[in-house]
Amino acid sequence: VLVEDFLKILKKEKVNFFSGVPDSILKNLSIYLEDNKNHFISTSEGSAVSKAIGNYLATKKIPCIYMQNSGLSNAINPLISIAGQNVYSIPMLLVIGWRGSPNFKDEPQHEAKGKITIKLLKLLKIKYCIIKNNKDLKKLKKLLQYSKKQKKIIACLFEKNVLRIKRKISFHNSIKSSFSRHVFINELLRKIKKNTKIISTTGYTSRELFQIRKYNKYENGKDFYMVGGMGHASSVSLGYVLSKKKDKVFCLDGDGSLLMHMGSLATIGNVKPKNLIHILFNNNAHESVGGQTTNAKKIDFKKLVQSLGYKYYFKVTNLLSTRKIFKQIGRKKGPIFIEVIIKQSSLSSLERPKSLKLIKERFIK
Repeated sequence: VLVEDFLKILKKEKVNFFSGVPDSILKNLSIYLEDNKNHFISTSEGSAVSKAIGNYLATKKIPCIYMQNSGLSNAINPLISIAGQNVYSIPMLLVIGWRGSPNFKDEPQHEAKGKITIKLLKLLKIKYCIIKNNKDLKKLKKLLQYSKKQKKIIACLFEKNVLRIKRKISFHNSIKSSFSRHVFINELLRKIKKNTKIISTTGYTSRELFQIRKYNKYENGKDFYMVGGMGHASSVSLGYVLSKKKDKVFCLDGDGSLLMHMGSLATIGNVKPKNLIHILFNNNAHESVGGQTTNAKKIDFKKLVQSLGYKYYFKVTNLLSTRKIFKQIGRKKGPIFIEVIIKQSSLSSLERPKSLKLIKERFIK
């Protein structure tokens, strides 16, 4: 199915507001919408739904919200308690990337959510269609007309490799850096003690950490990879250090992830854990799902984290500054925040962490 054909159906039904959280299955949609003045990338799915509600109140037209099915949980609260038929009855279209669908072998975290995606939609009483080819677009058209008439939420689901695009489009991500995330991670593993705890965010960060551990003889580490739960790495790290106050913990975070649940920064700053070092890899992009812009480059993280209670802020732009900062933080008490400015790049043929329960047990031991 071409994105262009999909959007033609929406245009005919006067759907002209788009918001969502970037997803690998739907990346061609968000890429195509990059320059659309009515397209707004959101930090979370619930936020996207809320913007859509506001748009409907202003225009009385059906808005479109896109998300990976794992993000459907983030959207449930505003979907039920504001947009639901028994509350304000606000129509909208949910476009869902169906990771872990029964037709594709996927990672454990995706398969777990994939199995219950349809059940969730049925539980929420949201009518849906699965789009696999152009013929299915007719089903979508009927659903949109139903949504408009009945003032109800509807959904369409796309599986892997269904949504295509005619022309290649690149993002206007103007962050300037020649530094790579994997170079920083490698230096970090060289400097820290073997049993130092690392908790890493979902996506390329965890996958690069896992791969560098495996092939660069850093096998003795005890890392916890956030293979799911985008945006929660810092809170998991905080929960750990609150009970293990002698263990130094490095939290490896990403800009899209941090923005999704940025309130956790305020909690960390308030609690002030002395043994937490929070590292942000900032490339202004949702890199692992297509490179869509996060707008993180516009944020002054130094002022932000210091105003929220972090004790120290450092900025890294190259290997030399990395080595200098590792020397400086050795005896400092946290919470410490390190912003690492990186380019969009990753190691080739990235593997995914396997044997997750064994990883958990090794981390605990």
